[in-house]
Amino acid sequence: MRIGELARRAGVSPRALRYYEQQGLISARRSANGYREYGEADLRLVSEIRSLLAVGFTLDDARPFVACLRAGHDSGGSCPESVAVYRRKLAEIDDEIRTLLARRAEVAAQFTTACPGCVLRKAGES
Repeated sequence: MRIGELARRAGVSPRALRYYEQQGLISARRSANGYREYGEADLRLVSEIRSLLAVGFTLDDARPFVACLRAGHDSGGSCPESVAVYRRKLAEIDDEIRTLLARRAEVAAQFTTACPGCVLRKAGES
């Protein structure tokens, strides 16, 4: 399939596909007329990349997942290198959560000081 079809099927722009190619995450074959040609495996790689980006991974984070799929595994997350990236990302998220909770506690303390008697509602309360 050509770049436009892959872009449409993967839900990305042709520019994004060219960027993934430039970054070495996907590779196109060239037809006799010079057009980029992709296969179904490339669609799977782009889908994996997009799903990782959607939850906060970077393109560098995606490299082991892409390599795992290229090695023939059913899941990009089933290789040890991918598992290591998952663990690192979870640790980063846990650190971010701790930081946000500390910031929230500080803002709540400032609010309580600034507005004695005001009711501090928890997240999700009206």
